[in-house]
Amino acid sequence: MKLERELGHKLFHRLGRKAVLTEAGIALVDRARRILSEVEDTTKELGDSASFERQIIVGAISTVAPYLLPNLIARCRKRYPNIQVNIREDFKANLVRSLLDGELDLVLASPPIAESNILVEALWSESLILAVARDHPLALKPRVTAADLADQTFILLGSLSSLTAEVRRFCGDHHFEPKIGSRCAQVATVKALVGIGEGISILPSGARSEEDDGALAYVTMEDAKPIREIVVLRHMQRYQSRGAEQFLGLLRERRAESAAKAKA
Repeated sequence: MKLERELGHKLFHRLGRKAVLTEAGIALVDRARRILSEVEDTTKELGDSASFERQIIVGAISTVAPYLLPNLIARCRKRYPNIQVNIREDFKANLVRSLLDGELDLVLASPPIAESNILVEALWSESLILAVARDHPLALKPRVTAADLADQTFILLGSLSSLTAEVRRFCGDHHFEPKIGSRCAQVATVKALVGIGEGISILPSGARSEEDDGALAYVTMEDAKPIREIVVLRHMQRYQSRGAEQFLGLLRERRAESAAKAKA
């Protein structure tokens, strides 16, 4: 009755206990069937068509994004050319908030993650390495231990950086508080300052590049081999698009490759 009032047309002939569609009712049912059919077809196209362009947004902390994502996006473009991957690089706390708000499909970060509505899937472990200037005394010392770092000046990322939290945790585990000289927004700035002897740093092994060889030395500590975990985050209650699932599959492939490499 309400629908009839809204449309201004009678939809049923009410004949005792029977109801028969009027011409207007028949037209409405035919149109409704076509609409439902179009919705079903569109849903299938969005979910299954290899030609339909899908856009996903992947967040990553700054000590992961530049070293992992370019290669991964190139692999994604080759295998799934219809997926458009957009990147959001930020601090972990901001990325987690955006993930909870539905602005991001996936986030690459490091633990801990405290939010109960987020699914955390482990990917791989990454070594953290001591970076010093090539002519720094620690670069020339035959045996370097964690205790040797206690009197050094550290060049670190900002206080919101998860890498900085990892470095602080490492120093705390070895019973000293790091003396921080400079705080930077980018790993490239950290490297540049370390390279001119302004201090030392602890960086992810993935951040090491051939361009560093002229200015930096990477030193293995004899009594400590710090590592960090890399994880991928998803919203527990959000529907994962096909594009997000395909990108997640590439991350899992990368995890398997890392495991095979470590085993070899």
